[in-house]
Amino acid sequence: MTARVHAWLGRQAAGELVISDWVTAEVSSALALKLRTGALDLPGRAAALAAFQRLAADSLAVVPVLTAHFRMASVFVDRHELGLRAADALHLAVCADLGAALATLDVRLRAAALEFGVPTSEV
Repeated sequence: MTARVHAWLGRQAAGELVISDWVTAEVSSALALKLRTGALDLPGRAAALAAFQRLAADSLAVVPVLTAHFRMASVFVDRHELGLRAADALHLAVCADLGAALATLDVRLRAAALEFGVPTSEV
């Protein structure tokens, strides 16, 4: 899905997309996992992290994660039948608070967003 996501990102106006500080932690975590599993080497991880940091600095608005977001995420995961993980619920809570559309490839997360009235964006 990398090419699809890159194409979608390329169609977005600079400064139009918003991420939370939590996204930066998740990107680092994903890259660390790829390093541990051998999918990336150290230079590759460093290059990918630098590319993400450039993208964030040049094109993304970064918002803090607030205590209220964690509380809202707790309410979201309490809806056990939706199968939300805490990390996904936190992304959803930030979007709900900002009135922002959630861009995701995750079908379960998209369904939960719609359940809570959070608009989604097709990637």
